[in-house]
Amino acid sequence: MNNSIQRFLFKHLNIRGQHLQIDQAWQEMIKDRHYTAPLTKVLGELTAMAVMLANGMKHTGKVSIQVQGKGPVNLLVVESTHDLKIRGVAKTNTTLSNESTLDELLGDGQILVTMENTQTNGIFQSYVPREENSIAQSFEVFLSQSEQQPSKLWLAANETGIGGVMIQKMPSTDEHDEDGWERIHMLTDTIKDDELIELDAQTLLHRLFHEETIELFESQDIAYECPQDRKRVEEMLLSLGEAEARKILEEHGEIVVHNEICNYHIRFTKEDVDQLFSSSDSQPTLQ
Repeated sequence: MNNSIQRFLFKHLNIRGQHLQIDQAWQEMIKDRHYTAPLTKVLGELTAMAVMLANGMKHTGKVSIQVQGKGPVNLLVVESTHDLKIRGVAKTNTTLSNESTLDELLGDGQILVTMENTQTNGIFQSYVPREENSIAQSFEVFLSQSEQQPSKLWLAANETGIGGVMIQKMPSTDEHDEDGWERIHMLTDTIKDDELIELDAQTLLHRLFHEETIELFESQDIAYECPQDRKRVEEMLLSLGEAEARKILEEHGEIVVHNEICNYHIRFTKEDVDQLFSSSDSQPTLQ
């Protein structure tokens, strides 16, 4: 199993890059979701982008990518923390075909990137321009504009894994070799989707660039993390109020809260509700 992202550098060209491969963590994230192949591809490629953006964070926080709009995909959000813990979900309001394109899936939906800095409570948000019916080409434009450096992306995703490669041209690249950027771009453009998903960084980069000098940096582990947060749900029920909670309990026999992004249910029986509100009543109040 390979769940990692690894930076690399073409030492004599001053071109930098990232290689990403996720299988087990991705399989955990989409377990029991029953996505179509096109929806799996979109969610996977956006997950790859969230990880690549989070891998560059110099502070604690997270990167979120979500789709906002009225297309068939009415909910899509992926998150990656600064230490590369991922989670995400996609939902649709209609039956999708296995041939749906990105534009057919998202309709008029816009792709919004949110970067949170938990140290300063700072939030940066920006929309990603939709380009050429492609997540990769959309983020190429976004990165080239936001980082002021040409960027090229290759992304792939299916039900077994996600793969991605990004290369970025540095200000002094042309001084090292005026043909270097075009050469590396053309070589990388020969990657096939199955190679992106199945090959580790060392194998893939050697296959593509065996005549170049590449420095591989230490890989960073990626993990799926979506713990059940019962305490937050209890706080939500307390804010709802005892009368409303007991009304739901009377109508349904129990209170069931579904966490869509993590795909689990938290259940509250009458005994749970009794204990929750008796405990809250016993808390001292400030006079």
